[in-house]
Amino acid sequence: MADDSTLQDLGYQEELHRGLSTWDLVVYGLVFIMPIAPMGIYGYVATESRGLPVLTYLICAVGIFFTALAYSEMAKAVPTAGSVYGYASRAFGSRFGFLAGWMILIDYLLIPSLCYVFASIALAGMIPAVPLWGWLVLFALANTGINYRGVVVSARFNRVVLALQIVTLALFLGFGIVAVSTGSAGAGWTPKPIFDATNLDFRALMTAASIAVLSFLGFDAISTLAEEARGGGRSAGRATLTVLFLVAGFFMLMTFVAGNLQPDWQALAADPDNGFYNVAAIAGGKWLYTLCAGMTAFSWGITAAQASQSAVSRILFSMARDRLLPAPLAQVHPRFRTPYVALLAVAVISLVVGLIYQHDPSGITYIVNFGALTGFLCLHASVVAHYMIRHRSRNYLVHLICPLLGAIVIGYVWWGLDSQAKLLGLGWVAVGGVVLAVNSARGIRTRLDV
Repeated sequence: MADDSTLQDLGYQEELHRGLSTWDLVVYGLVFIMPIAPMGIYGYVATESRGLPVLTYLICAVGIFFTALAYSEMAKAVPTAGSVYGYASRAFGSRFGFLAGWMILIDYLLIPSLCYVFASIALAGMIPAVPLWGWLVLFALANTGINYRGVVVSARFNRVVLALQIVTLALFLGFGIVAVSTGSAGAGWTPKPIFDATNLDFRALMTAASIAVLSFLGFDAISTLAEEARGGGRSAGRATLTVLFLVAGFFMLMTFVAGNLQPDWQALAADPDNGFYNVAAIAGGKWLYTLCAGMTAFSWGITAAQASQSAVSRILFSMARDRLLPAPLAQVHPRFRTPYVALLAVAVISLVVGLIYQHDPSGITYIVNFGALTGFLCLHASVVAHYMIRHRSRNYLVHLICPLLGAIVIGYVWWGLDSQAKLLGLGWVAVGGVVLAVNSARGIRTRLDV
């Protein structure tokens, strides 16, 4: 099983609609992550890093590269919808797999809520006649409707939205480059957003990285569509690496231009929520501010949340199929061939959590990062266990050295998380332990038990 596997090799039958190309997966990943993702948090990243946003994103990209490589390798060996849950289960057994899936589950479960809240806050500021809760309900209904109809419908919608994001990014870069080059903004081109020894503070840099890593969350969700990709796990792996390289380039280019447009990073501290949009206004005026803010809000509320809802429904489906979660979550729609019960469950949870945190999304952010980073650590461990220990792989670079390097980088960022994130995350682990204990007490065994 060290080589490419099929669902049948793993003991499963085809249930979901296998209609996605590798390009569809790339688009899905780009839409989930969003090429313009740093716009929403740039003010925080720039100030926390002491004016080194490009270096911050470079550090995140290096760490995430090892994780993307790990996803690529495990997707080929375990091409199921369960992502980290499936990988850890095959490597260590169903109990560890359940806990790994439980951690990544909270990441995916809360990302739609986080997206809804951020988007609602932005839109409520522009259209105050609609209350926050109204936007939340609208986003939840729209995303559920799109996902309910199936992955092909979602893929078509994603292409349109991705094009709009690319146009927005191109306009910012175009006006920003002209403004700096002509001297109408900034003080001329400088490499300081990449490296500035006078402001270098490693602890501050890692704090900024723990925030910036939020921009990358979503590339990993591509693996949840392995059962719906025509090329299976190999397509999912290629798409994962492609998306990472593309967004890393986008992120570093746009933050480099932004850092040159407004070299005084301390000036962003007064209004970090709108930090990037204020920089955009320097480059192109109020219309560019509005365009960037509006597209960010739309992308958070519709596209990123829609992709996240799709991903988490597949994980719920996979865990329920293995009898670790309630059986109804594994039901597939007879016409659209989507895990529709799981989709509806995610919609309700996302809406409820969003309504609770509609005025303070920070609590959601903390636990999302904890769940994602902890899941990544389980992933790296699974690569080593599956390839090196179980299958005696001799590819030491890809199956041993890279996972260890990835675990070190991700572990360091994890250690720099806010104490509240760790507290909430450990509480979620405890809940997962109780669920696992109840399943064991009931004598529930799955096909994955080893």
